[in-house]
Amino acid sequence: MLRILAAAALILAGLTSVALTQETRPPEVAGLRGTAPLADNSDSPRMPRVEDGAMRRVRNYPEQPPTIPHHIDGYQVDRNANQCLSCHARARTGESGAPMVSITHFMDREGQFLATVSPRRYFCNQCHVPQVDARPPVENDFVDIDSLINPTGRQ
Repeated sequence: MLRILAAAALILAGLTSVALTQETRPPEVAGLRGTAPLADNSDSPRMPRVEDGAMRRVRNYPEQPPTIPHHIDGYQVDRNANQCLSCHARARTGESGAPMVSITHFMDREGQFLATVSPRRYFCNQCHVPQVDARPPVENDFVDIDSLINPTGRQ
């Protein structure tokens, strides 16, 4: 009986060591990295080009911040200077042709109007972003409210 138990223990130990030495691979999941394993470096995708034009995009919902239709590379937006205001400030829109900063940017937390842009609305890139010519990384079936209310598109 002792020989049978010893033989069974040897067989079990052998099977366990074989199972541990075999390479176990997690299932491949196609994410933003593609199918490259996490430990491997994959080729970086090409940087998409920033859309550069004067075209304004349609907003998908009423409070959506407008997107930036031009390059902003190298723009200084910090506590000392805001280069966006060199074109979009109330006093500069006549010569630049850029749209003026929204009136909501001149309100404080209590809804009182200020003479200058509110400090909480000073850093433009917190809400406004430039658009790039890129394929979305995930599928999107978003439908804006106008399409939901009026699917035929007739006025």
